[in-house]
Amino acid sequence: MVVKNEGSRFLRQVLQEHRKYIDEAVIIDDGSTDDTADICREVLQGIPLHLIHNSVSKFSNESELRKQQWEAVIETQPEWILSLDADEIFEAGFPEEVDALLRADNCDLFCFRLYDFWDDTHYREDMYWRSHQSYRPFLLRYREDFTYLWNDLPQHCGRLPENIFELSHQLSNLRLKHLGWSRPEYRLEKYLRYMLLDPDGQYGWKEQYLSILDQHPHLVPWSD
Repeated sequence: MVVKNEGSRFLRQVLQEHRKYIDEAVIIDDGSTDDTADICREVLQGIPLHLIHNSVSKFSNESELRKQQWEAVIETQPEWILSLDADEIFEAGFPEEVDALLRADNCDLFCFRLYDFWDDTHYREDMYWRSHQSYRPFLLRYREDFTYLWNDLPQHCGRLPENIFELSHQLSNLRLKHLGWSRPEYRLEKYLRYMLLDPDGQYGWKEQYLSILDQHPHLVPWSD
């Protein structure tokens, strides 16, 4: 996980859920100035924690940050790697079902659908917001005999190496909630950040950036 100034957001809620099924945690604190690091230590007490602090944020070059995260993770010699952000949380059934995924002999990568929540009980669905209609990689078996290659884009580079789909992979029906858009103030912050780092949509989708502030988006109720 990569974190920065998450203390007043979803970090505590997310880590309390993750600790139900993780064996070890690697967290890059990318220049936090709040109590983010303290929350990580408190909530994950009793679980091996590798907490690395960047005194200067690397987020303006995301590929550099993700590579740092990757190198720190593989130093722990993991069997499986679950890469999540500080505002992402699986649906309630994940802790009971994840063991079956990890026991799979014929799969090295699992992909899940990510739902962009726009409030506590609804996710957004329209032409700009439909990430839940595709599957994205989050859970990867680490193979020392595989050469991992990275996308070097400074934004939207992906959180895992770009060539992992060369490995055996499967789709899972377990769903992932993305909470980072679920408050108006967080949406405004993200909009301003994208306008600063990628104003022309060179690395992302400018029309999607502009749609962040839509006052009447199409929302769908979440059903467990």
